[in-house]
Amino acid sequence: MIKYLAKIIASDQEGLQMISACSSGAKVKVANIKYLASNKVFLLSIERIKVETNQENKKIESVCRFDFVDKVRSKNIDQSNKDMILELIGIDYLKNNSEYEINLIFNNNAYIALTTETIEVRLEDQSEIK
Repeated sequence: MIKYLAKIIASDQEGLQMISACSSGAKVKVANIKYLASNKVFLLSIERIKVETNQENKKIESVCRFDFVDKVRSKNIDQSNKDMILELIGIDYLKNNSEYEINLIFNNNAYIALTTETIEVRLEDQSEIK
């Protein structure tokens, strides 16, 4: 059996909505949220249910990568608590003049706002969780 690991690349609202739908309900450990400022890359390692193939019981370890990120702000996330698990509710964005603000919305009123010059997001599956 071929293991099908998805890779979704978004460069517009439609693609971002697709990634949002695929990662809705995903679990994110605070330790697995990284911003590499010198590379302008924001990484989110998530555990998600493979919704796009209707396999409700299949959990996948995926990485959501945002490129060209100039600034990151977060609210209601205790960054010292590395083991805290957040649940990703969705991803949306606002266009502000020449910039985009991509919002990662979590449970408990927590969110992360990414300021970027362009939408360049990829969701890449790493492995199945047994």
